[in-house]
Amino acid sequence: MDWAIAVGMAAALLVTGLAGRHSATGPDLLGYALLAAGGLALAARRRAPVPVLAVTGLCVVGYQAAGFDVPAVPYLFAVYAAVRAGHRTVTVAASVAVLALLPLAALASGLHDTGEAFAQARGALEMAWLIAAGAAGEALRQAERRAEEAERTREETARRRADEERLHIARELHDSLTHQISVIKVQAEAAVHVARRRGEQVPEALLAIREAGREAARELRATLEVLRDDAKSPPPGLDHVPELVERARTTGLDAKLTVEGRRHDVPAAVDRTAYRIVQESLTNVARHAAAATASVRIDYRPGTLAIRVDDDGRATPEDVPAPGVGLLGMRERVTALGGRLRAEPRGEGGFTVQAEIPVDGTS
Repeated sequence: MDWAIAVGMAAALLVTGLAGRHSATGPDLLGYALLAAGGLALAARRRAPVPVLAVTGLCVVGYQAAGFDVPAVPYLFAVYAAVRAGHRTVTVAASVAVLALLPLAALASGLHDTGEAFAQARGALEMAWLIAAGAAGEALRQAERRAEEAERTREETARRRADEERLHIARELHDSLTHQISVIKVQAEAAVHVARRRGEQVPEALLAIREAGREAARELRATLEVLRDDAKSPPPGLDHVPELVERARTTGLDAKLTVEGRRHDVPAAVDRTAYRIVQESLTNVARHAAAATASVRIDYRPGTLAIRVDDDGRATPEDVPAPGVGLLGMRERVTALGGRLRAEPRGEGGFTVQAEIPVDGTS
């Protein structure tokens, strides 16, 4: 559109200049070139309004000095663009200079009467049109600034409401879950302590309950910290996956972590989702799979982060797993990021969770 306007302006100026029936002499050719340049310069008025203002002003003075009595329409467009961009002082200074130079250009074109030169200059650049162009640019600039301010206010209001909602959720989680999890954790710790004091063998289920209580308490505390102050307490991500695997080993599971590809930064949402996939998968292995081994593989591919968690549990291809809350949550997280997730029994036995998440353009 900018180029269309510029070419149209250049054509209109050339047609107006040709209507004066100038001959193809040296000064006339220079005048035609200045007419075309003044129009074509408008193509860059959005990207470089001040240089375009200077170029169009010089072209107007130049073709007036060459004897072309053509209105300074390109300069009015440049004034509008410069004022809209916020360069009011420069525009006023440039306009004063152009208004002062136009009578001199008219005298240089061959006019000997000063009054006629001023009349021709006034005809080329009417003060009223100059003020109108500047006023239009300023009006649009003010309107755009008000729109930006309104948008910024809406964003701040939405951010404040989101902060209030996070604090509300944090309070609800604290009031509803912290006490119950603390009771489970304390009771499990006490039961393990009493059994060991009596010299009895601590049941594996009781140890699992104690570890789950500890993990739930840590997760709840981390979640509450994130909800209360999202910027200062970032949630766990890929850097914490080795801790998940090591924790799985403490429960007797032979868990291994493999990282393939060249490590690179991924968006925060992908980082969090990858951690949650590994966490939920290992939790499901410990609770439901009755597996002896589990493998976690993270593959950094070009434009994609691939995650795979396999176990050798009791699942078989004939089993049709009922989608629990954990699997549904993983699938929703991955789908929201434009990825895909597959969770199903393996042909050789056991269960597999595979996710591919795009990392380009994800926020």
